[in-house]
Amino acid sequence: MKNLTLRNIVKVCRGVYHGPEEALDREVDSIITDSRKAEAGALFVAIVGERVDAHKFIPDVMAKGALASVSERELKGADFPYIQVESSLQAVKDIAEFYLEQLQIPVVGITGSVGKTSTKEVIASVLKEKYRTLKTQGNFNNELGLPLTVFRLRDEDEIAVLEMGISDFGEMTRLAKIAKPQTCVITNIGTCHLENLGDRDGVLKAKTEIFQYLRPDGHIVLNGDDDKLSTVAGYKGIRPVFFGLDQNRDVYADEIVNRGLKGVSCRIHLGGNAFSVLVPMPGIHMVYNALAAAAVGRIYGLTTEEIKKGIESLEAISGRFKMIETDSLLIVDDCYNANPMSMKASLDVLHDGAGRRVAILGDMGELGENEIALHREVGAHAAACGIDACVCVGGLARHMAEAAREADPEFPVFYEETRESLLENLGRYIQKGDTVLVKASHFMKFEEVVKALEEM
Repeated sequence: MKNLTLRNIVKVCRGVYHGPEEALDREVDSIITDSRKAEAGALFVAIVGERVDAHKFIPDVMAKGALASVSERELKGADFPYIQVESSLQAVKDIAEFYLEQLQIPVVGITGSVGKTSTKEVIASVLKEKYRTLKTQGNFNNELGLPLTVFRLRDEDEIAVLEMGISDFGEMTRLAKIAKPQTCVITNIGTCHLENLGDRDGVLKAKTEIFQYLRPDGHIVLNGDDDKLSTVAGYKGIRPVFFGLDQNRDVYADEIVNRGLKGVSCRIHLGGNAFSVLVPMPGIHMVYNALAAAAVGRIYGLTTEEIKKGIESLEAISGRFKMIETDSLLIVDDCYNANPMSMKASLDVLHDGAGRRVAILGDMGELGENEIALHREVGAHAAACGIDACVCVGGLARHMAEAAREADPEFPVFYEETRESLLENLGRYIQKGDTVLVKASHFMKFEEVVKALEEM
């Protein structure tokens, strides 16, 4: 890993080195926090988690050939190199910031309340048409996940597409300090994490902290149809590029045709050029994601043909509106996470499914003092959006079910208190030929519901 010698790591971490002098100028081959990924030449950073203190794995990792470890404690009697630091988590962030600076490649930083992951996927799909592109995998978008994503970069990578997720003020500033994005993309300002951020104005303030480490020659790409983002005039002389469905936006779409669960087609206007494209994932929100990707593609010199090809070659990822077709069902696996905005968008897409259209919806987390009202809002929408049935699961989802019944007493809505009781009774709600949406916040572990549906 470029310039990541133990000597430089000690300096960056402001740590104390214990070990032989001759090891200091060796570069590490990888940086890990998971002892199961131990390999020769690795640097193992021992982090104290909620359930496990990784310091106990240091001897095993070193026995497997790791070059050194990072520890918050003095390891008396250690016969291997290690770096003692005050905070292992801070050390991870400091090393990642240093390493990214060594590589000197553009970084596209993506944040927003809804659609970060799908927007990241489309942008990466577009940029890979011209550049060797590394993107965030899974939910590696927080203060530990972002550095671990950075550590996957190698000299041959030409651009990084990094998702940046937060739940409180100050977090984005710390993430931006690591990433120092060349391009900042914000998808929208919604009602996520209100228990910490208060209201949508608080969300806007927290998300726009990303600009604090925007490179001087950088770019800002914003959803101009979002009432909060449209108020952003710029940052230190950098004028935003706005995308949306309004033809006054810098990048806009028209001729939008819903192709059901096969996706959505549209015509994208990009400067003086326009092209038709099929976004191969359903929902009007995917048009916005494609517009963001088109804007970023233009910034980095891609042709309209390359942008079109990148959008149309997009592949769904597990838990993010992934279509799973079995002998008896079409399952829409959207169970990675949920908030009111994404719940309603997914319900609208389900409306276009074939057969009976059934939504299995679970609790949404981190909504603050308005959590009951926001669950009720989703329930009312489920009853009104034209689907055939809804199963609500979880303590908070009870309010979702109640609101659905109140909105339309004829609408078939069912309630299960827990995921376990749902799994026991799943056969009561699902019929052969159904299209089934599965969606909840990640802590509900609805991937187990998806697995059970696949086996029906």
